[in-house]
Amino acid sequence: MRVFAISDLHLDYSDNALWLSSLSIEDYKEDVLILAGDISDSLELIEWCFELLTAKFRAILFVPGNHDLWVIREKHTIRNSMEKFRLLCKIADHYGVLREPFHSGPLSIVPLLSWYDYSFGAPTEELYAIWMDYRACAWPEGNDVREIASCFAEMNEGKLNTTNRTVISFSHFVPRIDVMPSYIPKERRALYPVLGTELLEKQIRSLQPAIHVYGHSHVNRRVPIEGVCYINNAFGYPGETRITAKQLLCIWKG
Repeated sequence: MRVFAISDLHLDYSDNALWLSSLSIEDYKEDVLILAGDISDSLELIEWCFELLTAKFRAILFVPGNHDLWVIREKHTIRNSMEKFRLLCKIADHYGVLREPFHSGPLSIVPLLSWYDYSFGAPTEELYAIWMDYRACAWPEGNDVREIASCFAEMNEGKLNTTNRTVISFSHFVPRIDVMPSYIPKERRALYPVLGTELLEKQIRSLQPAIHVYGHSHVNRRVPIEGVCYINNAFGYPGETRITAKQLLCIWKG
């Protein structure tokens, strides 16, 4: 059994959807795939993705990203992003996509929900103007990101006692800002406040995985920090060919 990881499929782009549909129906039958969020804001595309991949892999594990919780398309049928989150959970369950820890022999894989909370810096007025989440997401009690991040972190609490010879955890959002490479230009660092949350890193340290997979930043990276190997394998947008690899990444072999 192998474990593959990918995030940020963004299937709204036809090139990305074509790549996904072209994956072998035979090569991954005994393998597990980590889907670390941002499939699409379209429920139809998310269902298509789940149906396609569950036929190709032994198991699929998933956490939603910010794009998955946009409600701008469904604003007349879905009241807010938390309602969409619950609907995504039902859809995942229907297709057999796993949202709880997966165990196979010496390996356990733990999905961690998350959101950003400005742990990595205060947002600027420019960020408020350009960041689509502020208009595409809606939350029952407003858009206080700190409350949203805390809510999702609380949902992880029951998973943090997972132990095994090898533990892999994954999230959509970035758990610590020093996984970002030093070459990121200053103007792009304006996005750092919406990359992730330090709450994730506290939970990772409690869990003590060998590997943590994350997404969201669209910067492929593998970096060891304090005993954990942090891995990002984002598929990304079609034009992002220098910072993304456009392929599945095998992160573990049993």
